[in-house]
Amino acid sequence: MTPLSRRAFTAAAAGALLTGCGGARAAHPSGTGGPTTTPLHTTGSSRPPANPVRALARSIPVGLRIPAIGVDTPVMQLGLAADGTVEVPPIAAHDEAGWYRYSPTPGQTGPSVILAHVTVGAYGDGVFRHLARLRPGDRIVARLENGSQPEFTVTGVRTVAKSDFPTAAVYGDVDRPELRLITCGGPRSGSGYLDNVIVFAELAPAGS
Repeated sequence: MTPLSRRAFTAAAAGALLTGCGGARAAHPSGTGGPTTTPLHTTGSSRPPANPVRALARSIPVGLRIPAIGVDTPVMQLGLAADGTVEVPPIAAHDEAGWYRYSPTPGQTGPSVILAHVTVGAYGDGVFRHLARLRPGDRIVARLENGSQPEFTVTGVRTVAKSDFPTAAVYGDVDRPELRLITCGGPRSGSGYLDNVIVFAELAPAGS
C-alpha cells in the first residue's frame, strides 16, 4: 500500500489525534485515552474470515453508498492537520465523507478509514447522521477511481467514549481488507459530542 507501508500506517495512526465530528482522541495504546482492555472488534489472524476474499489493487475511493441508511455521498481525501490531528471534512451545506489517505484504499489489505459528520452546524444533519442504526449484515459499497465498486458487510457497530477511543481496534494491522466508518455520537457537550460511533466491516466475496 502507498503512501505508507502497513507498518508505518499503524505507527502513524497510533500517534494521531482525531477531533471534530469525524473522530475522537486516539492516543498511543500505552498512554491515557488508549483502547479499552477488552477489544471492541477482533482483528488480525486470530479470527480467520469465514469466506476468504482476494484483496483488490489500490484505487482511490470517490464515493460511498450505504443503502440501509440512505447514504450516497462523494468521498474526498483527508490527511493530517498541522497539529497532528486527522483532518475531517469541512462544515458545509453539501456535506460529504472523507477517506483518510494514509490508510489502505477500500479493498486493499488492512483497515480503510472513512470519516464523516453526524451534524454540520447550521446546515443540519451530516452524511453519517444515522450511522449508529447500521447492523451486522448491512451492505456498504465503495465507488473507486478505477470504476470498481467493492462491497463490504458490516460486522459490528460500537459507540465508545472519545476518551477511550480504541486505536488498536480501528487502526491496527489486519490480514484482510476491512473498512472503518467513524462519526460522532452519544450525548452532546456544548457544540460537540462525547462519543464516537464506529462501524466495522469486511470485504464481501465477489458475487455474494
